[in-house]
Amino acid sequence: MERCRARRAGPADAFRAGEGAAMPASLLWAVDVHGRVYSLSSAGQQWELWRDAPMEFKRVTAAQQCCWSLGCDNGIYLNVFASDVPVRYREETYENQRWNPVDGFSERLLPSDRWQWSDVTGLQHQPLHGFQLPSSSWEWEGDWYVDENFEGEPTEKEGWTYSIDFPSTYTKDKKWNSCVRRRRWIRYRRYKAMDTWAKIPSQPMSLPDPFSDISCGGWEISEEPRGRLSLWAVSLQGKVWFREGICHHNPEGSSWEEVPLPGEVVQISCGPGDLVWAVLWEGKLIVREGITRDCPKGLTWTVVEGPSPEVGASHVSVGNSVVWAVTKDNKVWFRRGVNSHNPCGSGWISMVGEMITISVGLHDQVWAVGGEDRAVYFRQGVTVSELSGKTWRAISAPRDGERSHSSASSQQSAGRYFSGEVQAQSVVNDADSDAEKGAGDGATFTTPEPLLGSASDPPSDPAPKARIPKVTSDSFISELVSDKDQAKPSKDVRVTPAVLEEEVLPIEGEESLLCAGEALPSTESRGGPASQWSNVDLEEAQNQQIQSAAVLDSAETCSLSSVTTFTLAGEDSYGAEEHPMWAWVSGGGCSVDSSSQLNWFSSSANTNSLTQSVQSMSLSVSPAQTAAWRRQICEQLSERSRREMDDFKHYEQAIEQSVWVKKGAMQWWRDWKPHKWIDVQFAFEQFSGPDGNKDGILFIYYNYYEEKKYLHAFINEVTILVPVLNDSKHTFAIYTDERTKQRWPIRVAAATELEMYDWLALLSVSCCESRGIRGPPSRQAIWSITCKGDIFVSEPSPALEAVPYPTPCDQMFWRQVGGHLRMVECGAGIVWGIGDPVSGYTSRGLPTDRYMWSNASGLQECTKTSTRPPSPQWTWVSDWAVDYSVSGGTDREGWQYAADFPASFHGYKTMKDFVRRRRWARKCKLTTTGPWQEVPPIALSDVTVLPGAAASSTIPLWAVSNKGDVLCRLGVTALTPAGSSWLHVGTDQPFKSISIGAAGQVWAIARDGSAFHRGSVSPQNPAGDCWYHIPSPAKQKLKQVSVGRTSICTVDENGNLWYRQGVTPSYPQGSSWDHISNNVRKVSVGPLDQIWIIADKVQGSQSLSCGTVCHRLGVQPVEPKGHQWDYGIGGGWDHVTVRGNATEPPRIALFSQKDSAPPTSRSPLPGGDAELNGSAVG
Repeated sequence: MERCRARRAGPADAFRAGEGAAMPASLLWAVDVHGRVYSLSSAGQQWELWRDAPMEFKRVTAAQQCCWSLGCDNGIYLNVFASDVPVRYREETYENQRWNPVDGFSERLLPSDRWQWSDVTGLQHQPLHGFQLPSSSWEWEGDWYVDENFEGEPTEKEGWTYSIDFPSTYTKDKKWNSCVRRRRWIRYRRYKAMDTWAKIPSQPMSLPDPFSDISCGGWEISEEPRGRLSLWAVSLQGKVWFREGICHHNPEGSSWEEVPLPGEVVQISCGPGDLVWAVLWEGKLIVREGITRDCPKGLTWTVVEGPSPEVGASHVSVGNSVVWAVTKDNKVWFRRGVNSHNPCGSGWISMVGEMITISVGLHDQVWAVGGEDRAVYFRQGVTVSELSGKTWRAISAPRDGERSHSSASSQQSAGRYFSGEVQAQSVVNDADSDAEKGAGDGATFTTPEPLLGSASDPPSDPAPKARIPKVTSDSFISELVSDKDQAKPSKDVRVTPAVLEEEVLPIEGEESLLCAGEALPSTESRGGPASQWSNVDLEEAQNQQIQSAAVLDSAETCSLSSVTTFTLAGEDSYGAEEHPMWAWVSGGGCSVDSSSQLNWFSSSANTNSLTQSVQSMSLSVSPAQTAAWRRQICEQLSERSRREMDDFKHYEQAIEQSVWVKKGAMQWWRDWKPHKWIDVQFAFEQFSGPDGNKDGILFIYYNYYEEKKYLHAFINEVTILVPVLNDSKHTFAIYTDERTKQRWPIRVAAATELEMYDWLALLSVSCCESRGIRGPPSRQAIWSITCKGDIFVSEPSPALEAVPYPTPCDQMFWRQVGGHLRMVECGAGIVWGIGDPVSGYTSRGLPTDRYMWSNASGLQECTKTSTRPPSPQWTWVSDWAVDYSVSGGTDREGWQYAADFPASFHGYKTMKDFVRRRRWARKCKLTTTGPWQEVPPIALSDVTVLPGAAASSTIPLWAVSNKGDVLCRLGVTALTPAGSSWLHVGTDQPFKSISIGAAGQVWAIARDGSAFHRGSVSPQNPAGDCWYHIPSPAKQKLKQVSVGRTSICTVDENGNLWYRQGVTPSYPQGSSWDHISNNVRKVSVGPLDQIWIIADKVQGSQSLSCGTVCHRLGVQPVEPKGHQWDYGIGGGWDHVTVRGNATEPPRIALFSQKDSAPPTSRSPLPGGDAELNGSAVG
């Protein structure tokens, strides 16, 4: 008996080189009290109104790919977000015929045969006219057509496959005993209701029972089928319903199924995983248990007591491992101890705040709607270690339609600050103000004369006025804080040349921008004094001789000092809707965490706090004055530096010559047999020469039979530093050109992982300094990736592809680039990469069997406790769980069975099976500082970029998703390397490899090993027209393809490298396959038709080396396949790409007989021929 476990990173992601990584934007959804639906982007600053809603909605529940809603008609509506890959579903049916001596093959079948039109099993009748669209949200893409491919090979005419009888094994060839035949008919339908609200067809019921609540989740229960969701609903009669069949190709689901209950439910919540809680009428809560990938509806309900015995629960919301609840008195509660193994939790904790509804989203982040102000609140400080968070913070983002007014007001205010002008406002005298107050507009205005410096009598209005203290450079803050006498009426005001003594505060919520001749509104109508604000004029009043009569009559603008501080109270921009009343919020599709930078909490324009009063003082210095001040400081510093340098000109310039040494205790893998780890002293000595260049030497001091010896290597001879994957030690390898030839690097191990990465960083910087390498990789760089996912780049010399004497590969210097990827593809000046999931298997039984917990091979022990992420950049994001998505299928518990180790495993138990295994998975997340920017949302398995330089501004880029879909990226340019959107290219079967070459040559490999060529690809038609099937080499299944300028190379599943003969512009499909080499893992063909591979079983000085970078020598137009291999860095490499290196090699004159003999051609193998029988190994 055996068990299997695996560790697995998140789904493979697409990346590109850029200025850092950012989390993709997602949406927070809310419904106001009027039934209008709004969404707030995690990268946005305002609520966007969904104007196409067919009616008012009661509630919404969101996922990242869609949003469900409950309308006021109690119907369910679905909004599927538009993406680059369309929602398509393939309908298929089979036409069956039998042969008879009279008619030959015909539709006349025996009574015991299947239907003439049936499904693949033959048990269900499926005529062509019997297929109907599920709803009005779907449309047919085309008519029915015959599938003329069978297992990757083209069939004979009309797509028939033959067999001796029903059912049996079918073949594409007709034989003498073929008595039956069948062919498959295919028709695609597309979901067209994208980015709009589509009503879900209602369930026929005996009695009307409309829905009152909905909740979606469950997308983390299983990755298959793609886009799987769980939708739960509550009806008015307290029943709970589950929507069956929701997935990517069927976003509406298929039918409703009632779930038995212990009582009547009023509200339900479903988390991203297997948590489902509901609230009963009496205030208790129930928890759904037994939810698995095979049973997403669960098995039973468990009753949980509410948070308070006196007050029942009214609302509940769940996440991955949290439960929040609201009781009927609007108190908020947090459930502790909740996880997948204990969905009921252990107890309630009372939280601060009063809310009416609450929503838990991705990463267990929490939103709520306030009980009194009906504002949307966000729970700050929610982390993995503190799931309950720290505090509530109101979201103050404006709504759609209000932002424009606010923006205009802000621009107007900004203009008043920096242009020295403001618009004139209506100015009235005391009598007018009193008349207006009597008319009921709620505003009292004072006369503007105090602004002009003249004395005036206090107004006759005895209402208390808010007083602004005298403002000076030293006493403004203290006076503002200490002044408490707000009930004292306003007294005579005089304006000195430098200081404004007193003014009346504006009404809170209105904007008052003061200038000479401009009135200030009072606070009397608000029933009390407002907080204190200031208006400071720092320019002499004598320079502002403005006549009040001119202002009263016709002035529209007034001159101000260039340094002015205005009151910051704004107008009531939103009117009656300034504080929106929200009824519901849903964060199920909002991907934020505690470190996200959100723009939702902008300060309100009418906030009258002391903080903003202090901030307003910072506006008393204009940008012009700031620039002049900085310019003056810089000039003074420059003059001082020049003066000091002149004083020392007569001294001789010093030459820096320094030596710097770092030492440490390490372990070294001994070069001679028996090989073992021994303790050594590791030292690095760096020195600077007279010319300022830095160099260094590595020393390894060890004892040999009590004799002290040392091993050394010059830092300018080091070709690469590689971290080595080792579960027991923190190891890295040091290569030089000589050790690259031997396939035997210097391997050392540090005591800790941190110490290893410190040494690697130091040595890497020193290597680059000694070679004068700085900055990012060039457009011509060659990229490679190790089996561990580390990324390396090498700057090729012009002579690398020279004929007949190229630069040897073992002399290339490789430096590491940040990131952890599975593959990198470059070309036309841009670089894309694809992330990699990490996985493995385990097993053990007899002493001769494998370990109880092991990797995929079973040869290396790997337990749960000893399994660690690949590097410090990876962190665990989930616990261990049984993985059911294993090739070959599993039983209900995840086991696979076989007769013995190793053998072919299957998902069911037979009498001949004596061993079993199952895979465990744990997800880890990569956090890297590498210059990679994520390109969401589609996970990719292969990507290709046009090699060399693009002929136009648009760069062709194709990819294959991890589902096998072929995609073409639109909008890719040198300035926008991420592009804009994906264009889906139709295929009849899933693909696994793709490559584009010069003149739009697109070749691809299907998952069944067959090759295809895409016709008519051009800048005007970037997706081409159709696929042409290319026969594979005899009895071989291809797995990877690479296309250059004129050369096309492929690798099959047996490691053979093939070259396509006969490719011409008039016949781009070519004529035949020629074998070049074997033991090849991957191939990369460059823009000059140069051929590079990753080869296995390369002979080294000690043993065979797997995963070696090799370069094909002698590649010329007259000999495109070359003649021998030159071996570079290795082993342990998994990917290489040279598709960016378009540097033409220099022309070297051949030696004549009179010249001296040419240098001996370097052979990668000892004793002559570098290639044996066309093989990549000796």
